Order: sequence, then structure tokens, then C-alpha cells
Amino acid sequence: MTIGFRTISGLVVPAVSNLFCLARVQLSTVNMAENNPDYKSATSIHEFTVKNIKGEEVKLDVYKGHVCIIVNVASQCGLTANNYKQLNELYDQYAESKGLRILAFPCNQFAGQEPGNSEDIVCFMGERKVKFDMFEKIDVNGDSAHPLWKFLKNKQGGTLGNFIKWNFTKFIIDKNGIPVERHGPKTDPLDLVKSLEKYW
Repeated sequence: MTIGFRTISGLVVPAVSNLFCLARVQLSTVNMAENNPDYKSATSIHEFTVKNIKGEEVKLDVYKGHVCIIVNVASQCGLTANNYKQLNELYDQYAESKGLRILAFPCNQFAGQEPGNSEDIVCFMGERKVKFDMFEKIDVNGDSAHPLWKFLKNKQGGTLGNFIKWNFTKFIIDKNGIPVERHGPKTDPLDLVKSLEKYW
């Protein structure tokens, strides 16, 4: 009888746990949708709300009047070292003089290269001496994609489809919050300077 009880417990507990996790995911998706406009009718990133790496809600209208780069990042990608280095350099050079803001969104959808939680990502930020704004880990593709990223893809589609192809896809946002350019993962951050100069 004892063996039977343990077997049943082993089946029931994971089942209850899975249901709880599913409910949390569904609730999170609902809350995310409620706090944000329909991405198809939105006109600016300033209409959206996201969570920073501390889990605090941030209304993106705080970036009004700033040219921004929005990028999906990962800590274990072959492109990580160069992109983080150059994003820091861009920030150092233009944050004060031109008001540039960089919004980085960790994502684990590409070969599982951002597996950590927020604490892990904060530790990684410290190692890389990240100075720009980091947000909570999200999905950028599929039904679970954050509404902001659905909006970005809708406004600036890709060459072979609107979906994000890999880590470090970069969107340039003008001072009015409108996505004006999209650059692929192989474009180095410092190569964006000529484009950014058009929107200062």
C-alpha cells in the first residue's frame, strides 16, 4: 500500500504543479495583453508597458524625445561578446551627447542561449559592465511574444519574413517612438552610427 501511495503522489504532484505553472503562464499573458494596446493599431513604442530586469513595470513613454535601439540579447551566443562590447561603446559615446537609449530584452528562443533567470542575467550584466537598460526575459516570436515585439515586427518586417531570426536583431526607434529601421544580428552596433545620425 505504501508503494501505491508513493506512485500516486508522484503522478498527482507533478500534475498539480504543471497545472499551476500553466495557469501562471496564462495569467501572465492576459496581464501583458491588458497593459498594452493591440500591436496592429499601435503607432508608437510609447504606448507599451514592459517589465525591467527587476520585475518593475516601465511605461515606454519615458523614452519620449530619445532615439532608441531595441535589441534581443543572449548571454551564451557567439555574437554576445562583440555586441555587448559595442552596445556599451555606443551608450558611452551617445547617451549623454545625443540622448541615445538602448533597451535590451533577454530571450531564450534561439538555441536556449539565455537559460538563466533574472538574477543570473543581472550577474552577467555586472561582468559585462552593462550600462544600458535591461528588461525582463521575454519571447520575441510566436503567440507568446511580447506585444511590443509583435509591434516592432509589424512595423519593420524582415527580409524572409517578419519573425526574429536570431539573437541581437536591432530596431532603431526615432524620437517619436516610431520604429524606423531594422538591422539583423550580423550588423555590429557601431555600424548603426550612420543610421542613428539621421534621427538625432
